Amino acid sequence: MRTALVLLFLVASTTLCMAASDDIVGVWYDQSKEAKIDIFKCGDKYCGKIVWLQEPNYPPGSKEGTPGTPKLDNNNPDPALKKAPRMGLQIVRDFQFAGDNLWKNGTVYDPKNGKTYSGKITMVSPQQLNLRGFVGVSMFGRTEKWTKAD
Repeated sequence: MRTALVLLFLVASTTLCMAASDDIVGVWYDQSKEAKIDIFKCGDKYCGKIVWLQEPNYPPGSKEGTPGTPKLDNNNPDPALKKAPRMGLQIVRDFQFAGDNLWKNGTVYDPKNGKTYSGKITMVSPQQLNLRGFVGVSMFGRTEKWTKAD
């Protein structure tokens, strides 16, 4: 009887810890809390765009853009995209749910340096995602902790 209860508890707790494919859908703060990213379904994959910036406009004295105007994607390597506003910019693309709290095979764009990285997302809890961007092999990259926005 005791063994059966322990087994039932283990199965229940494992089931509760497993994420469903749509569990990453919603609005998340980046690690610095400077931006909110809305993760949404794009077909059968998952994408995300910037929906809030702590400082959406260039500050006084800015050398990157005209003070008081919306921040642009000025680090983008594509000259045609340098004038796109950062607000609404899609930075998470084409992640696929792989099970076991993992989404992979997507890309992450960093507007601060204009680079796109391969990526994987791990759901640590319903309130935290670990987003890892890397070049080539996952070992050579950086992980950011994103938290669920209110």
